[in-house]
Amino acid sequence: MQPPIVFVDNALDPAVRGSLHSPANPNGDALILAHGAGSNCNAPLLVALSQTFAEHGYTVLRCDLPFRQDRKTGPPFPGNAERDRAGLRNAIAVLGKSIAGRIFLGGHSYGGRQATMLCAAEPDLVSGLLLLSYPLHPPRKPEQLRIQHLPNLQTPSLFVHGTRDPFGSIEEMTKALHLIPAKTDLLKIEGAGHDLGFKGKSQVQELPARILAAFQHCQS
Repeated sequence: MQPPIVFVDNALDPAVRGSLHSPANPNGDALILAHGAGSNCNAPLLVALSQTFAEHGYTVLRCDLPFRQDRKTGPPFPGNAERDRAGLRNAIAVLGKSIAGRIFLGGHSYGGRQATMLCAAEPDLVSGLLLLSYPLHPPRKPEQLRIQHLPNLQTPSLFVHGTRDPFGSIEEMTKALHLIPAKTDLLKIEGAGHDLGFKGKSQVQELPARILAAFQHCQS
């Protein structure tokens, strides 16, 4: 497998920027991964997942959302989420020029939430979703559920969630997934928080392979 390369396409607005992993033996499919609100495309979890998926034939683009392209640190500005979704749409369009097979979309926390909102509005955009630590509600505010769009989500989705995630318990996630008419699977990561065990230099080595296997089962 080749090392990832810097990927930049300024033909669309917002631009598509990130890192591209090209597999040695392509299976024809591709995965786009977006980061959370406090991170970027070099988040250790996204890097590890990208390497694992590329080793199994997927072309993987880790992309910086438009808000992160605009500034290196800080969370998204309120009201800019639509532009971040446009960035994901543009990433799909750019990869679609060179990918013959299926395109999947995913992300951690904020990135995954924007992916679900985009696909709820445009159900034929991608073949499936990979959602890492979906932020069901703000910590300690379970009444502020982010589920309004879920009944419109027609895209098969794998949710990966830690049992100690303050953004939603496993019970709350299970209830929310019942709102989704598409096929969904929930991969529970025992003892993990919102970072799924990838914080600083700490990495759960077997997790990417578990996620890959669960994702392939969900999309089969």
